Amino acid sequence: MSSANASTKSAAFIYPKAVQVWLMIGVFMVFMQVVIGGVTRLTGSGLSITKWEIVTGTLPPLNAAQWEAEFVEYQATPQYQKINEGMSMSEFKFIYFWEYFHRLWARSMGFVFLIPFLFFYFKGWIDRSLLRRLGVVVLLAALAASFGWIMVASGLVNRPWVNAYKLTLHLSIALAVYSTLFWTLLTTFTGYPQVIHTVLLKKWGLWIAILLGVQIVLGGIMSGMKAGLFYPTWPQMNGEWIPAVVLQGSEWNSLNFIHYDRGPFMSALVQLMHRSLAYGLVIIVLWYFYKAMTNAPKGPFRSALPLLPLMIFIQVLLGIFTLLYCKGSVPVGLGVFHQAGALVLLTIILFLNFHLRLDAKK
Repeated sequence: MSSANASTKSAAFIYPKAVQVWLMIGVFMVFMQVVIGGVTRLTGSGLSITKWEIVTGTLPPLNAAQWEAEFVEYQATPQYQKINEGMSMSEFKFIYFWEYFHRLWARSMGFVFLIPFLFFYFKGWIDRSLLRRLGVVVLLAALAASFGWIMVASGLVNRPWVNAYKLTLHLSIALAVYSTLFWTLLTTFTGYPQVIHTVLLKKWGLWIAILLGVQIVLGGIMSGMKAGLFYPTWPQMNGEWIPAVVLQGSEWNSLNFIHYDRGPFMSALVQLMHRSLAYGLVIIVLWYFYKAMTNAPKGPFRSALPLLPLMIFIQVLLGIFTLLYCKGSVPVGLGVFHQAGALVLLTIILFLNFHLRLDAKK
């Protein structure tokens, strides 16, 4: 394909199958990176590597002396001194593995992106529109990596855990990378998307996406604060529909928001908001499903529509069971599936919104 063709409008540009497969692999790798990050967080592994070494950090410790040096570094952290004192070398290797694997997967994504990109670019298989979109993905990925280290660094001084707000910001940027890359993938398929000329579906499809984004952010804060450990019951929160601590005016002060781990206030507030928005989303999605099935014509949008209520019910059940099993610690398996479910739900609503745009231009 000539370079002249590469500069044509993306609406007329036909992307080779290899480019689409490459983007699919990228979407999968970002999805897995978020899941691996969830495992890393829930196993308390994120602070096991105390240095940020982009090149030399590619290799793990290769002998007993190197492992001992890494362990000594970790023993100087607040997490070891306040929580994991007396940890064995084998236990340290377990948490080290997940943080190392999380970083290694991120490095692998860089190679998977760069090498095919250069090949496709010089072949003229990437037009200007795709180039711009990929540029946004790269910038967001670099931002996610930078905030990843800022997040880790927040747990290496005084606090034995990473800061919940910085963790949530890191997660939010990662979800922005995933969303942008998935949307970019959708634009590479031949032909225009199915266009639904119904204002109500367009407006509420966008609102569901926005509310879901807010819900995922609340879930990130809740996870970072380990709020599930304070109220591991359902449907009530330790016997109350609204925790009394949230209704106390004296608790609404800046110190409680900043130093969220000094009392139950923020854990109660965030979990209450997360639960309430979940109920609201279920109601809105069911109503939206009914309206869309009534008004939308046959096509990709209507075919994918049943996945939305199905996935939101699965996600709610995962959230409930994750809460109920928060006895002393957050259950890793359920917690990871709950986070992965949020990504699947996000993927579905993005796909639906792709067919609800105001016009058919890519």
